[in-house]
Amino acid sequence: QLPAGSLQLTLYQYKTCPFCSKVRAFLDYHGLPYEIVEVNPIMRKEIKFSSYRKVPILLANAGSPLQLNDSSVIISAIKTYLISRRNSLEEIVSFYPPIKTVTEQGKEVVEYENKYWLMLDEKETKKVYPGKEVRMEEMKWRKWADDWLVHLISPNVYRTPKEALASFDYIVREGKFGTLEGLFAKYVGAVAMFFVSKRLKKRHQLRDDVREDLYEAVNEWVKAVGKNRLFMGGNKPNLADLAVYGVLRVMEGLEAFDDMMVHTKIQPWYQRMEEVIPK
Repeated sequence: QLPAGSLQLTLYQYKTCPFCSKVRAFLDYHGLPYEIVEVNPIMRKEIKFSSYRKVPILLANAGSPLQLNDSSVIISAIKTYLISRRNSLEEIVSFYPPIKTVTEQGKEVVEYENKYWLMLDEKETKKVYPGKEVRMEEMKWRKWADDWLVHLISPNVYRTPKEALASFDYIVREGKFGTLEGLFAKYVGAVAMFFVSKRLKKRHQLRDDVREDLYEAVNEWVKAVGKNRLFMGGNKPNLADLAVYGVLRVMEGLEAFDDMMVHTKIQPWYQRMEEVIPK
């Protein structure tokens, strides 16, 4: 428990972004109050203060203002801060330095090599993780959520023109758009994302029916949690549970989500997550 007002948080997000949803799931589960600034995805003027142009961005003030980028860095840094009060948040964030790399296509990207690590001493680590294998399992599945699961969302929610239109209707309703901008985004965006989803399908070598990849991934997660645990974290969710739930819930209300609930074994775990995370 933190003293009231000791950590002031502002989350810059798109409501329907899976990476932003991951951060919200984490903050909500831990009962951390935060303000939301919904970013206009076209103009993005709300984040003009930042040289980092992606969301989520978390502005955190724990005595001094600080900007945290990348959903997994945000989660690891704040979790470390909640457990270990030895270091300032500023010092903890310094343990996650950005590293610029260039892809094979010549595009410059920023990575955070150790973003799945909590920066804890030996005593704190034993308090959180009963054994090394528990820690490694959590890190493995957090990375899986970022590197694989998240890439199945767009090809599934924009699978057909009809699904793409329904998805953009939801995006426009939940996002920050002007009236004309919203209409433009809904119809032009739906068409654009239908074709983008086909490129993503090819890039990630997905099957002709992308639902099969979604079902397989979700059942792989359920199998990893197993029948003898409520969550991967045991009796309560760990950071992997929160990451997977955060990614999947952006499909709520869409055809892909309903299909997933019918054709996989995710429902019991998903309902348990809903019960422990305040809406």
